[in-house]
Amino acid sequence: MNLNLNKKGIRALGIAESFRGREWSILSGVVMRGDLRIDGVGFARIKVGGMDATEGVMKIYRALNRRDIGVLILGGSIVSWFNIIDLDRVHDETGLPLICITYEASEGLEEHIRKHFEDWDLRLEAYQRLGSREEIQLENGYTVYVRYLGLGRKEASIILNKFTVDGRRPEPVRVARLMARSMLNLQGNS
Repeated sequence: MNLNLNKKGIRALGIAESFRGREWSILSGVVMRGDLRIDGVGFARIKVGGMDATEGVMKIYRALNRRDIGVLILGGSIVSWFNIIDLDRVHDETGLPLICITYEASEGLEEHIRKHFEDWDLRLEAYQRLGSREEIQLENGYTVYVRYLGLGRKEASIILNKFTVDGRRPEPVRVARLMARSMLNLQGNS
């Protein structure tokens, strides 16, 4: 895919989650143009501590049924209490460049995965497939940690800077997170 980074109307699908100790988590996806106008929204429900986050991301993408999305920006690859997103599968099935962003340095999660899950071996394998993160300093001075597929570091940095107004969170992810939290509050713990 030829990603036109200077196009004002470039569309990013940002995906984030909310769960706060409940049985189910809400994933929200927000399609946002480069001029920061929201252009679509989708939701999926996934199990806290489950292994269905990848399918939740794909459900949002398929339900939106958009051919004009230029890039996916995920607010983390491990959501809803160790529900691990298979970044390679999402990238392969959507055919889109993918940026997965996190906000803190980490020593790793292997010990926590082994401690909390009977299927730790499957989760550990999924976690290790994610690969390492790279530190990128945004133009606003904040540092983020990213994994990216289907584009290079320079392109990932350009996209993150284009969609990040202030702070660390790109606007599509920030708005998706707010929407997920609101939807979760509306639904309760059903």
